[in-house]
Amino acid sequence: MANNKISAVVGGVCAAKNFYANGETAGIKKSGKSDLGLIYSVSACNTAGTFTTNKVKAACVLVNKEILPSKDIQAIICNSGNANACTGKRGINDAKEIASSVEKSLNLKSGTVLTASTGVIGEFIPLEKITSTIPNLSKNLSRVGANAFATAIMTTDTKQKETAFEVELSSGKFIIGGCCKGAGMIAPNMATMLGFITTDLVIDLDELDKIHKKTVDCTFNNVTIDGDTSTNDMVIVMANGASGVSAKSEDDKKVVEDAFFTVYNELCAKIAEDGEGATKRVEIRVSNGKSVIDCKLAAKAVANSNLTKCAMFGNDPNWGRILCAVGYSGAEFNPENIVVKLCETIVFGNGSPVNFSAKELSEKMSGKLVLVEIDLGFDNATFAVAHTCDFSYDYVKINAEYHT
Repeated sequence: MANNKISAVVGGVCAAKNFYANGETAGIKKSGKSDLGLIYSVSACNTAGTFTTNKVKAACVLVNKEILPSKDIQAIICNSGNANACTGKRGINDAKEIASSVEKSLNLKSGTVLTASTGVIGEFIPLEKITSTIPNLSKNLSRVGANAFATAIMTTDTKQKETAFEVELSSGKFIIGGCCKGAGMIAPNMATMLGFITTDLVIDLDELDKIHKKTVDCTFNNVTIDGDTSTNDMVIVMANGASGVSAKSEDDKKVVEDAFFTVYNELCAKIAEDGEGATKRVEIRVSNGKSVIDCKLAAKAVANSNLTKCAMFGNDPNWGRILCAVGYSGAEFNPENIVVKLCETIVFGNGSPVNFSAKELSEKMSGKLVLVEIDLGFDNATFAVAHTCDFSYDYVKINAEYHT
């Protein structure tokens, strides 16, 4: 969704005006690595969120759902190393106490801080370690603290996942940026997956909530690593209006939607690229369905197909697995017109196999990105994208040893 009014900048969650961040070590992780992060806005933000559909929800999800959407949020604190999930009333109280501790440290009113957690399920969170670290975490907030925050929220991630863009509207420029974490247990249906978006755009809360949910549905909800929907998934967006810029026309509104999609989709690609044990990212683009829903069903079915993901690991151009997934996806398609491409090579078209060099295509598939393109055969301008990665031997090893 290229748009010449949207250009990349640096800064992650601190790229937008008046946002600060930091990350510290609270001692939650046995490794001793950074495990507590904080995002702070100088002024109150219109804030919206989407959350896991798993019936087992972590304490932070339950508490945040009671608060959002809100016009009063100024901070988000996130810990890694402990999910604070399946911890009952104590977990709820601990989440609220963490939020209260941040409010006191930053001299904020009650109900202005959200919490997020990620890590091992079923263990009580080390409350004292977190609350004793919060004063220092708050004191060292910085306009260049985005990377420290992105590092602090990592679990099995191998790299920080950040992005930011400057956006030009008719009334001026604003910035939208963000970061996320996630490498395994990824199949969001709003996976373990957390996303935090910040912007200095002036935008009405209802409109922000609407755009956020719409964009999550076609980005974060279309990324999958292993089909597991976590207890802690959430994507939060904060808009503080510090740029003074708002959408004044229908063209501006279209640019704003494109900007949200660009940031969210970029973060999804980073999750897929860093999938646990992954050797490559797989992007599935589906077009010309009877509806966008059909395109999405087909894209996600292919992304969730373990057989297809194993073929990607082996650089095997086994298009039959792709067609099989489309066939059981529930999407409507035209069998006589469907076309499948792998790395821009047509492997199936108009109801029949197509001659191609399996050796040459296998070599193309050995790169860091495998592009799967599927035309469902209807002459409609519909489109959906899904992100995933291959399944490698290391995925089993990482998850077999996760708790220990």
